[in-house]
Amino acid sequence: MRIAKPILLTSTPVGVIWGMYEAFKVRWWLGGLMAVLIGVIGGFSWLTVRTIRRER
Repeated sequence: MRIAKPILLTSTPVGVIWGMYEAFKVRWWLGGLMAVLIGVIGGFSWLTVRTIRRER
């Protein structure tokens, strides 16, 4: 776990950025759709964390 956690924390954002770059290369609207999806997932994650912190 000492080695896996830092690798996972660095490889995941790199993979997402690389995937968006490849999606923009295929079709611009596909990259835009992927960016919107990532934004929606990030927004719901933020709302979840905010709700948990508020209820403490």
